[in-house]
Amino acid sequence: MIETSVGSFSPERRMLIDGKLVEAASGKLFDNINPATEEVLGSVADAGHEDMEQAIASARRAFDETDWSTDHAFRRRCLEQLQEAMESEREQMRAELVAEVGTPVRVTRGAQLDLPLEDAFRWPAEQIDQFAWERQLADGNAFGVASKRKVVKEPQGVVGAVLPWNFPFEVAANKLGPILATGNTVVVKPAPDTPWSATRLGRLIAEHTDIPAGVVNIVPSSDHLVGEDLTLDPRVDLISFTGSTVTGKRIMEKGAATLKRVFLELGGKSAMIVCEDADLAAVLPAAGGVCTHAGQGCAMLTRVLLPRSRYAEGAEILKSVMENIRYGDPTDPNNVQGPQVSAKQRDRVLAYIQKGIDEGATLAVGGGRPDHLDKGYFVEPTLFLDVDNSMTIAQEEIFGPVLAVIPYDDEEDAIRIANDSSYGLSGAVHSASPERAMAIARRIRTGSISVNGGMWYGADGPYGGYKSSGVGRQNGVEGFETYLETKLVGYIG
Repeated sequence: MIETSVGSFSPERRMLIDGKLVEAASGKLFDNINPATEEVLGSVADAGHEDMEQAIASARRAFDETDWSTDHAFRRRCLEQLQEAMESEREQMRAELVAEVGTPVRVTRGAQLDLPLEDAFRWPAEQIDQFAWERQLADGNAFGVASKRKVVKEPQGVVGAVLPWNFPFEVAANKLGPILATGNTVVVKPAPDTPWSATRLGRLIAEHTDIPAGVVNIVPSSDHLVGEDLTLDPRVDLISFTGSTVTGKRIMEKGAATLKRVFLELGGKSAMIVCEDADLAAVLPAAGGVCTHAGQGCAMLTRVLLPRSRYAEGAEILKSVMENIRYGDPTDPNNVQGPQVSAKQRDRVLAYIQKGIDEGATLAVGGGRPDHLDKGYFVEPTLFLDVDNSMTIAQEEIFGPVLAVIPYDDEEDAIRIANDSSYGLSGAVHSASPERAMAIARRIRTGSISVNGGMWYGADGPYGGYKSSGVGRQNGVEGFETYLETKLVGYIG
C-alpha cells in the first residue's frame, strides 16, 4: 500500500495575479493527480485566456510604472524575504513534491528541493551587489566628437517563464532568482501535471514579501495554449522555457513575429564514456542514476559507451546494477525511482521500449510494468544491450528509466558516437587518467560534462546545451545576463 505523503501539506489552489490570490475568472478548476496512486490529490485554478491577459498586463504595468527595475537594494531585500518564507515551509514543500510529482523523497534531498532552496535565490541576490551593472570604455573620438562611453546593463522587461513537470520547484527557483534579481517582472506558467509548487510560491510571495503587485504572476492552466499567449503577446519581452525540444522549436517559431528573446533549456541524450582503463566495478554503478526520479531528467546519462574489449564484463555489472534498483513507493526513503508523472508518460516510455525490441536491441533487464505494483504509473528499470547508436532508443529522449549500452572500438569511435546526436546537453567521461578524461571531455559537444564523477551543479554554474538541447544558459553569470539588455552610451561631460 502506497502512502500519499511523507508529511502534511496545505496546497494552494489559487493563482497569483497583480498581487492577489484569485480563482480563475471562469471559476474552473482542474484535478491534480498523485502519479503513485492514480488518486486525485485536489484541485487548482484553471486559468483561461482572460486570466493570462490580466497577468501579462499586470506584469507590463509593474515593469513600466514602478521602480522595481531600478531599486537594487529593494530587490535584494525582497529576495531575502522570499528565501526566509520558503525555508519556513521546507517540509511542506517536500511532502507536496513527493505527492504531486511522484518524486522519491530521497531525491528531494538533492536537486528536487534542498539544493535549489540553498542557493537558487541567495546567489542571484548576492549578484545584485556584485554584478558590473555599468562598465566604462575608453574615450572615443568618432566623427570628430570627443566622447566618454559606457556600457549599461538593464532588465529585459516582462519575462514569460514556462515550467516543466519533472523538477518544478528546482526550475522555478532557478528561473525566478535571476529574473527578479535583474529587475524583470514575470508571468509563470507551471506545467498542469505539477501546479502546486508554483502556486505555493505565489502564496508565499503575496503573504510574506514586499514584492510589488504584478512583479510576479503565477498562472496555472490545463490548456497549453493559454501558456502560448506568452509567446504571442508583444508585451512579453523574453520567454524562459524548460521542456521538450519540440515545444522549444514551437516557441521559437511562434515568437519570431515579435522577435521574442528566448532562453530554451531542452532535451538531452547524454553519453557516459567509460574508457578501457577505468575501474568498471567502481564506475558503472553510477549508470543506475538513469532510474533516479524514474529517468525524468534532461541531463541524465541515458547512453553508456563501453569498449568492446571489456563489453561483456561491463554488461554483467550493469545488469546487476539495474536489477537491484530500489523503486516503488516514493515516500520510502530507500527508493530512488518512483512513477512516471502520468499515464501518458508511462505509455510513451513503454512504446520506446517496444521500439528498442523491434529494432533489434537486447532487452536484458525490465521492459514492462511491475507486477507487484497494481496502482501508479510505474515502469520497471530497463536495460538494453547491443544497442547501435542509430537506433531510436539511442537517438531520441525517452524520459524514463531506460539505459542503452553501446559498444565502441577505440577512443575516436567513442567520441564520434557521443557526438552523433542531435542533442548536446550533458555527458560524462571516466578514465584512470584524469588528463585523458579531461582531454576527451573537451571534445564532447555538450553544455555540461562530468569528469571522473565530478559534479557541475550549482546556482553559479551556467547550465544549458549545444545543438537541439537549447539556446542560452541558466544560472551563473551567463544566466544572469540572459535576463539583461545591453545599452551603449556615448556622452559628453
